[in-house]
Amino acid sequence: MPKILSVSTFKPPHEVQQHQAAELTRALFSERFSNIERLLRVFDNGDIETRNICMPLDWFEREHDFEERNALYIKHAVDYGVQAVESCLQGDMLKRPIDASEIDAIFFISSSGISTPSIEARIMNLLPFRDDTKRVPIWGLGCAGGASGISRAYEYCLAYPTANVLVLSVELCSLTFQKDDYSKSNLVGASLFSDGVACALIAGDYSNLKANANQPTPRVIATSSKFMPDSEDVMGWDVKNSGLHVIFSKSIPSIITKWLGPFVHEFLDVNELTKNDITHFVAHPGGKKVLESYEAALGFDSTKTDVSRDILRENGNMSSPTILYVLERFMENKPDAGDYGLMAALGPGFCGELLLLKWE
Repeated sequence: MPKILSVSTFKPPHEVQQHQAAELTRALFSERFSNIERLLRVFDNGDIETRNICMPLDWFEREHDFEERNALYIKHAVDYGVQAVESCLQGDMLKRPIDASEIDAIFFISSSGISTPSIEARIMNLLPFRDDTKRVPIWGLGCAGGASGISRAYEYCLAYPTANVLVLSVELCSLTFQKDDYSKSNLVGASLFSDGVACALIAGDYSNLKANANQPTPRVIATSSKFMPDSEDVMGWDVKNSGLHVIFSKSIPSIITKWLGPFVHEFLDVNELTKNDITHFVAHPGGKKVLESYEAALGFDSTKTDVSRDILRENGNMSSPTILYVLERFMENKPDAGDYGLMAALGPGFCGELLLLKWE
């Protein structure tokens, strides 16, 4: 089965403490909300301490149209993407450094900006990829995108067992912040979202690439996708002249609690496992309540979400790359050979993606 050989992450340059984000939101929203102090509790209750963004904090005090936001998205996505790819190909978990010319396909994952040609094509002009490298840009999966990207790369490697595949996930969610959008969704988004970039290298069974011999690495054993019909209003973007406006339903935690459990248990049953066989829960930390809903739905105690909670506390919700930050942390912790892991992420659609991992 295809193996995840390396994962790298990149933090944009501007670190923001959660209290700084709350102060900015108070300054921008206080005239419109008489109960602003009550609303700002969402910043304190989310278990987030720091986040990283691509622009300095005072940039968000001014108005910006879609054209300006998207131009910044393209510029930073390319710059940061190059660094994430280079770091992934030189990763400590690899037996040797990898040259970009050894990559057969790139899956590019994003939902926070638009680019044609897509970002991976622009990156290919800056790094020595072959001109026959397959490009598969995937847009619109939001928080589910990182897990879905790994799933699609796994399937590619099943079809082409000698292949080496990159999954590059770039989200610059901060560029979507709307200073004149006084909706509850925008306020929650301001308390939660941040920017992040991650890259993963997946190799087929007959690839010539290897991991360090002294470190077990995760193989992808199976994957599953699930779609909830007629659920477009659960989460996503509302596209307006000023840019992307976030859509959040307050029912997300209850949807997860009711919907995720049967999805996971059916997936494990098919693979002749139970939740008790899962040592490592590689969960996308959509927020504090989302993690609590995972625990309730799956019958896991809070220790199973410790790593996801740490990533959320240190980075906020970066949308699609976030689960790769969680996966990187698990791989750094060096699980034992034979351990099973479950990757899980949910996103707009409403949809979910599951992956069964086994460290070998």
